[in-house]
Amino acid sequence: MPNFDGKAAIITGGGSGLGRAMAEHLASLGAIAVVAGRRPEPLDATVDAIRARGGRADAAQTDVRDPEQVRRLVDSVIAKHGRVDCLVNNAAGNFICPTKDMTPNGWNAVVNIVLNGTFYCSHAAGNAMIADGKGGSILNIVASYAWTGGPGTAHSAAAKAGVVSLTQTLASEWGRYGIRTNALSPGIVNTTGSAEQLFPTEEKRAYLAARVPMRRLGTDDEVAKAAAFLLSDDASYVNGAVLVADGGLWLNPGLFEYFGPAK
Repeated sequence: MPNFDGKAAIITGGGSGLGRAMAEHLASLGAIAVVAGRRPEPLDATVDAIRARGGRADAAQTDVRDPEQVRRLVDSVIAKHGRVDCLVNNAAGNFICPTKDMTPNGWNAVVNIVLNGTFYCSHAAGNAMIADGKGGSILNIVASYAWTGGPGTAHSAAAKAGVVSLTQTLASEWGRYGIRTNALSPGIVNTTGSAEQLFPTEEKRAYLAARVPMRRLGTDDEVAKAAAFLLSDDASYVNGAVLVADGGLWLNPGLFEYFGPAK
């Protein structure tokens, strides 16, 4: 089991959904989980839940679209805990919209969070890790439509594709400093927030589950465990990778899916 005893881990978008699940799991493994996000209420709820189980956590109200706020976040973690060991770039925004109907504001709303926010956080945390001289680990949360595309997701797919490229570039640049940069591509996970926005009905969830080779949706616990592996010393020689944890959905058998339901 990965060990994060005393390590300071920043998780953006840490107040709900996968961000909260990853923060809680890392804290259960000994990390100091610093959950960052725009709304204080879910951040405080996450911190309270972690502390109630005996873990260590802090809340940091931060808009990742603002590089100055991001810098203050990293500075505050260093001031309180001495250094930044791990960064999870999980903050995201998304909505389904045909490209012909997408406005510049809609495009920027997603790209500014997903791509720009990931860069701002990685730049601030990475430079702190370089200055500290002890390395660290960065994990970017992406999606498989970054390389396949997907109807209604031009903004998010383009932004996530940029994050994949950024992941690989940072891995090649910062490996010499002992900083590993990887990405995790979760599948369809039935979490509060994304589920309500993207597949709010049981009928839609059943339809999506039927398209997954494993014939079910993922759980936030499964994603959290995959994230912990990539961030941990158990993955000490993994750098620049994109781990897909989606039950095989990205393989998309399409027209050749003739085997029928699982027996």
